[in-house]
Amino acid sequence: MTSLPDTPVDAPLSLSALAVQPDAHTPLSPAQQRFNALLARIESLSCQIQRLEVWSDQHRYTHIQALRESVQQAQAHRKSLLLFVHERLQAADLTAQQQRMARGKLRSLIEQLSATADPQVQALADLYVSQEDTQEAAEEQAEAAQRLRERIEEALGQPLEKPSQYQTPEEMMQAGMRQWQRQQQADDERKAAKRAARKTQKQAQKEAQKKSTAADNGQVPVAMLREADAKSAIRTIFRQLASALHPDREPDEQARLRKTGLMSEVNAAYERNDLTTLLRLQMQVSQVNPQNKAGTARMADDKLLAMCLLLKEQVAALEDDLDQLQSRLSRELCVPVRADADEALLSQSLQRIQADQRHSADSLARDLRRIQNEAELKRWLKEQWQMAKEAVVTSTDF
Repeated sequence: MTSLPDTPVDAPLSLSALAVQPDAHTPLSPAQQRFNALLARIESLSCQIQRLEVWSDQHRYTHIQALRESVQQAQAHRKSLLLFVHERLQAADLTAQQQRMARGKLRSLIEQLSATADPQVQALADLYVSQEDTQEAAEEQAEAAQRLRERIEEALGQPLEKPSQYQTPEEMMQAGMRQWQRQQQADDERKAAKRAARKTQKQAQKEAQKKSTAADNGQVPVAMLREADAKSAIRTIFRQLASALHPDREPDEQARLRKTGLMSEVNAAYERNDLTTLLRLQMQVSQVNPQNKAGTARMADDKLLAMCLLLKEQVAALEDDLDQLQSRLSRELCVPVRADADEALLSQSLQRIQADQRHSADSLARDLRRIQNEAELKRWLKEQWQMAKEAVVTSTDF
């Protein structure tokens, strides 16, 4: 019966304990160096994922809650602005141009509030998104769209495809970006196809040469041998652990529960070809010397190279997990999230976007207080009209 070490199940050994240690008189072989390098890469990726998850757990809820509150406040202020400007449009002494500016601002606020499904907002939408107002806005948009089209075609170096389909600057910009992206994608695909063809040709030549040499010598290709060795190695470790951890052979109830937990880890690791977890569990169970002189150091280079195949698969899987985690957090937190970034800088990014959202809500509140005065209302309408024009110009910089 194998007694378990004192190391608890939830405190796994470091991967550095699995690395092959150099002998005082014999340097590490290339295979041993490769094995150690892959272990180090796996440990680095695992630590990055763990640190990012810990950081996310500390900040994610409060950050999302803060953004939600700021957005809700901003939307409440927009609705108040909408109702007030609508009321003043009916009663204030506004020129035809100022009325036009007011209707444009109202349509903008209605668009920003459209997702709220508020009955009051919907009623004003029915009022201001009329045929006359729609035609007025459409004409302005069409003129801006045509001006943008000229700039886009100049940047693309070719005519825009089917320009008559796009009646607003946003539609025109999106069409231009799609056409530019298609151009870039086509260029990238041509380059990638050329690279892939060259790589495939070289690989085919290399494999053909290997097979030819192996066939001439009556040998099995090295890659096939290593793949078979890798499967054999992980299967051997699994069987050793299964034998050592079989719960039914343990009379002590506490030890049996512990072995059951460890065996669950072993089964899960074996199913996903997780060599490092199996090696760590093997060390934990057998209490291998921390310097690992009795473990991988005694393995022949061909066996280590076989294990490297499994480690490479783990590296690729961890890199994919890290990429997905970074992408998910970037979407959820609305800031770029990278595992290699300083945690303090990431936290500062969250604070900045929270401050920006609070500033947006506060600006709307100040606008609402300001336009209680009719003279300020007129100045504000002119400023908003000018800002809208500048925003169109800025958004159409190709």
